Amino acid sequence: MSLDPRVICSTITLRHRPLDDALAAIGGLGFTAIDLGALPGVCDHVPYVLDDDAVRRVSATVRTSGLRVRSVNADVGDLNDPVDETEAAARLAHLDRLLDLCVAIGATALVLPNGRQDHEPIDGLDRDLDRVAGRLIEYSARARSRGVELWVEAPHHFRLAFDLDRSAALYDRLPREIGAVCDVSHITASGGTPRAFLDRFAERTRHVHIRDAEPGYIHHSVGRGEVDFADLVDALAAHGYTGDLALELETRDVENDQRPAEALRAGEHLSDLLAGSATRARTPDRRHA
Repeated sequence: MSLDPRVICSTITLRHRPLDDALAAIGGLGFTAIDLGALPGVCDHVPYVLDDDAVRRVSATVRTSGLRVRSVNADVGDLNDPVDETEAAARLAHLDRLLDLCVAIGATALVLPNGRQDHEPIDGLDRDLDRVAGRLIEYSARARSRGVELWVEAPHHFRLAFDLDRSAALYDRLPREIGAVCDVSHITASGGTPRAFLDRFAERTRHVHIRDAEPGYIHHSVGRGEVDFADLVDALAAHGYTGDLALELETRDVENDQRPAEALRAGEHLSDLLAGSATRARTPDRRHA
């Protein structure tokens, strides 16, 4: 079957390949859009030392691919970590280069994590969340001045706001223009469900990341964990979400040479579920007629 255009592929899925090769493979599979991975140590498709020349090189490679870019998934440092003025300025400089990249490749948004990779706060949970929120608000204003949205990934199983309750405490501190990414693997790993996330944060949800998981573990291929993807698709439809679903298959149950085929399999499965959900939505329920 053909891929639903809403099902897109993060370059993190093919992070073992150079960017130009990864983009060619993604396009060759039939995907029409990407998330661009820019996470040091996870996906190095965007250099962490991001100067003007690096922005030009990466943006030229992405534009040549012809793929639409939904977001750039990046990190500018641990947002709950106290820093001095020099480090704060360095973070802003890195943020500005990432925004240059977003503008150059037509990305809708920049995605940032919600704090350091530790559930334990540095100065107490409220103070840490206040610090994260303050920085996200500052960065969002900078992004909006460039025509780019800012989204935050919370829950994130490894970071400060790792579950639904901590994520709620963070989102309560943020204005509505800062969007939420519904990452179904991190939600599931923290003991929640995508439907529970959407019931609480649907109005803020701007994007969906797809990978399978189980409580405490995020690295399953689609269908090999405990995520109920059919229920996810139905919940998205019930809440009126019409945006993209990005395959972010940072999995550990397939070999690198199997990743393109696995991405296509997952993409076709999600496309089939989307088509089924749309059909159910159009079919009247005659059981009580």
